[in-house]
Amino acid sequence: MRTISYLCVFLLIFESGYAFGFEPIPITISGIMDKIVFDGKWTHEYEWKASSLNTYEYENDTQIVLRSAHQNDFVYIFLDPITDYSQDDLGDYAIVCFDTQNNKSAKPDLDDHCFMAYLNDKHSITYQGGHDSKKNGLSKVVNHEEFIGISTISDANDRYTPIPHPSYEFRIPTDLIGRSSVYGFYFEVYDKNTDKLHTYPENNSTIQNPASWGEIYSPDKSLPEFDLPMIMLLPLLGLVIIMTKKIRLKN
Repeated sequence: MRTISYLCVFLLIFESGYAFGFEPIPITISGIMDKIVFDGKWTHEYEWKASSLNTYEYENDTQIVLRSAHQNDFVYIFLDPITDYSQDDLGDYAIVCFDTQNNKSAKPDLDDHCFMAYLNDKHSITYQGGHDSKKNGLSKVVNHEEFIGISTISDANDRYTPIPHPSYEFRIPTDLIGRSSVYGFYFEVYDKNTDKLHTYPENNSTIQNPASWGEIYSPDKSLPEFDLPMIMLLPLLGLVIIMTKKIRLKN
């Protein structure tokens, strides 16, 4: 029974598909995120495949795909605005934010971290709350040495469309955001050509108010941190147990 429960959780994570803009986001453990090629795009067929999938739809048929996973000491985020066909270097950008205590503060405090990448800019940015002044209550701080935020134009390897568009990859150390079953979470993707900002939660451009952010949750407290091959062996293990019982009954 417990095995069946684990499998159900696993399937729900990977079959999330389209999501309402306010729903909490499941983030799954993955055994292959350390193989990611951080070049700002979906580099090969299987690169981000072993990650949670959420797709967000906005006005004017705009779509943004979010892939998320965690492995060892990092959280991995891929944002893919698949309907943004303009290319505005150093103008388009994406930001992802974590409220590491999920304390829903009215303004950013020290446990709130945001990570920013501009299209085709080599220099990503880390922001933290709880400092004096600064834009939106967030101050620019020194990047963690193992943090990566990078963006470029997609190519034919993109899983969702062959039409070139901006995409964004992030590797965020748990040294910064800690390990929690639930984080406050926010992202925004800006299209300079249309001057449109698309966010999660939807229609929420209040990055300076963590109380209005959504949530991203890890099921690790209920689902042991098996690597993917281990999880896939669970049905086979169940079959072996059933066959063993049948053999014992015959004897």
